[in-house]
Amino acid sequence: MSQRFEGTDDYVATEDLKVAVNAAIALERPLLIKGEPGTGKTVLAYEIAKALKAPLITWHIKSTTKATMGLYEYDAVTRLRDSQLGEVGVKDVRNYIKKGKLWEAFESKERPVLLIDEIDKADIEFPNDLLQELDRMEFYVYETNETIKAKVRPIVLITSNNEKELPDAFLRRCFFHYIKFPDADTMKQIVDVHFPGLKKELLTAAMKTFYDVRNLPGLKKKPSTSELLDWLKLLVAEDIPLAALQSSDDKVAVPPLVGALLKNEQDVTLFEKLVFMQRHNR
Repeated sequence: MSQRFEGTDDYVATEDLKVAVNAAIALERPLLIKGEPGTGKTVLAYEIAKALKAPLITWHIKSTTKATMGLYEYDAVTRLRDSQLGEVGVKDVRNYIKKGKLWEAFESKERPVLLIDEIDKADIEFPNDLLQELDRMEFYVYETNETIKAKVRPIVLITSNNEKELPDAFLRRCFFHYIKFPDADTMKQIVDVHFPGLKKELLTAAMKTFYDVRNLPGLKKKPSTSELLDWLKLLVAEDIPLAALQSSDDKVAVPPLVGALLKNEQDVTLFEKLVFMQRHNR
């Protein structure tokens, strides 16, 4: 049965994103998703799994993660200790093998969605070390002398925040998509999913303020979709009046609860300076 992703009620997928997901599924290649932090890269895997009614297996990568951890880990130290203590199960090496996320995905009877999240956090060799396993959908376990093959080929989604360049050999094997920052119309659709009853006037004023802040040149970290949603949640919870978001002369003003949008002191200072300069240049 062919599987197609058409978005979900909780996730606004643009047309080009749907095309990318379905192309990767059809080609049976990993889908490499890049984009600013907070643009919904990780959430996409959850939504694909939900839409296709598929099991989701998540592997969140850290700077210390090694590619072999995705296959399995053999605990030789514990086995040695158990052998010294005369433990019963010490002769069976399988008792000391911990299955990794790829092994888990390969064993799944239903076609799973495998998320390899923030691959660029790991060592530069990490992606290349997974090439063969993702290509052939199998790997060899030396300790048990067996080959683990995928029962069904998983849908593999790989996210990257562009912290470092990925190797060309790895990129060649992926279908690539960059999630652009949503334009105003798409952003309104996203907000509507999360806040269906939001008053139009409040949304218009909040969106103008958000894009004013975001478009300020020189920001270290531009506010993303997730920051906008957090900010709107606070505006509603604190019952912030519409007037607090509007300036009578259409100048940029420091918005209430700005700490939800700007996440470091340099950006807050820069924004406050801009507002101060505008006020004194009238």
